[in-house]
Amino acid sequence: MTTAREALVDRLKNFDRLVEVGVGRQPEVATALVERGCVVTATDVVERAVPDGVGFVKDDVTEPEKSVYADAECVYGLNLPPELHRPAWDVAREFDADFLFTTLGSDQPSISVDRETLPEGETLFVAKEGVPGNRRG
Repeated sequence: MTTAREALVDRLKNFDRLVEVGVGRQPEVATALVERGCVVTATDVVERAVPDGVGFVKDDVTEPEKSVYADAECVYGLNLPPELHRPAWDVAREFDADFLFTTLGSDQPSISVDRETLPEGETLFVAKEGVPGNRRG
């Protein structure tokens, strides 16, 4: 049986360069993507230890260091709180990157999204193209 994490990695592995917003103490998805040949930069507002192969930059997506995101094809966040949805989407679309994320528990997305069902009852949110305020999806 496929887990939500495995399904998420399968969904993201087709992007060559990704930035994870708010990695926290959960670098498993970033690590799995690196193992599949992706280049991943993890960010957080505090210093975090990440496994070999995963890049790390201390960054606050609400005041982003834009060079971190410049080459990304995808910006993603796991258990991303609603107040970070818009800032992460803004930086992703500035560099023409897709933006995908999950939320905590019953948090709903604060931007327009398409929903993809992952195993274990998890939902992956994909920012929608063509919606006012959204460019890509």
